[in-house]
Parts: sequence; C-alpha cells; structure tokens
Amino acid sequence: MSLIILGDQHSIANQFLNEIRDKEKQLDRMRFRKNMERMGEIMAYEISKKLIYKDSEVTSPLATLKSVTLKTQPVIITVLRAGLVYFHGFMNYFDQSEAGFIGAYRKEDGEEISVNLEYLAAPSLVGREVILIDPMLATGKSFVRSVSAILTHGRPSHLHIASLIASPEGIKYVQENLNLPYSLWTFAVDEKLDSRFYIVPGLGDAGDLSYGDKL
Repeated sequence: MSLIILGDQHSIANQFLNEIRDKEKQLDRMRFRKNMERMGEIMAYEISKKLIYKDSEVTSPLATLKSVTLKTQPVIITVLRAGLVYFHGFMNYFDQSEAGFIGAYRKEDGEEISVNLEYLAAPSLVGREVILIDPMLATGKSFVRSVSAILTHGRPSHLHIASLIASPEGIKYVQENLNLPYSLWTFAVDEKLDSRFYIVPGLGDAGDLSYGDKL
C-alpha cells in the first residue's frame, strides 16, 4: 500500500480545501459543490500520472507527431450520495471511462458502527485499474465494505482509493483489512475521529452540505 497526501504539496488544491472546510463558505452550497468537483479534477490528474500509457500518433493540420495515450481507461466507482460531486470531477478528466455506483450508508449503534450496502452497479473489473471514490475516509469500514462488494465483479489489477480527507483510524483500518494491490490518495490526514465517528477537524457531512439535510 502506498499513501499519497496531496495537501503536503503547495498547490491551489489547498485553497479549495480550506474553502470546503470553512463553515461560513459552506453556506454557499453551489460553491461547496464546485470546490468538491475541482478537487476531484485535481486528484484525477494526479492519479493519471500512475496509470499505464501506450505510444500513439496524432495528426495536426501541419504534421503527424508521436505521443502517448492511456493504454486502458480506468473504471471510476463512487459511493452514493456524498461522492457524487467529487465523482463528477473525476469523470470530467476520465471522460471515456466506465463508471460504477455503490449505495452504502453507515449505521450507528452506541459505540459501534456498521456499514449497510444495498446497491451496486459496475462493469467487469477483471484486470482493470479501478478508482474508488468517497470524500471522507472516516472509520474505513465503508471503503472496505465497498471493496468487498466490487470484487464480486472481478479482481482489479490495481485499486486507487480516492478520499478528500482521511482519519488516522480509517487509514489503519484499511491497511489491516485490504488484501490486494492498492494506493490510498487523500488531500489531508486529519487529527482523529470524534465520539460520533466524524473526522476532526474535517468538514462536516459532505452529502448534506452538497444536497441538503436528510431525514
């Protein structure tokens, strides 16, 4: 497993992340969604550097030149609903990719937390590069549960886990419970989880901030 923390690099991504966290700027729901999408685009670009390319040619109005293109398109899979806006950023860049969707939600029971998964739609993943998207890597249980589900569609050649913000506890849980080649990407590793299993300082509930409160 490799852990890549993009926020350690000085880039415009840090400004977008600050705006996503800011409780006043979060009141502008459209800006929140736009920044989430921008962060998806930035991470998609960074992940693209690790994919496999092939030689190609392109003909301009003046000449033909040698170049490279992706050997195969990755499969982009997102966890509903919080991941949708972030997912759109990835699809803006991997615009020829196949996509998959997972309906997963967490259920709290006192000091315990479980993950229910009720929906999965995805293409064959056999030998494919797969990018699994969920903005918040909190306990890690939803990621591990989602990986178990997508493996019913075949074993990927490599899995890229794409979170916006991660907790140390979530990273540890993923490390202890995944047994396949993967890379874990995030913009920030925050301090901890609180008693309700939210990331601190985090940003709150990404799904509610994007789309409104749920009952």
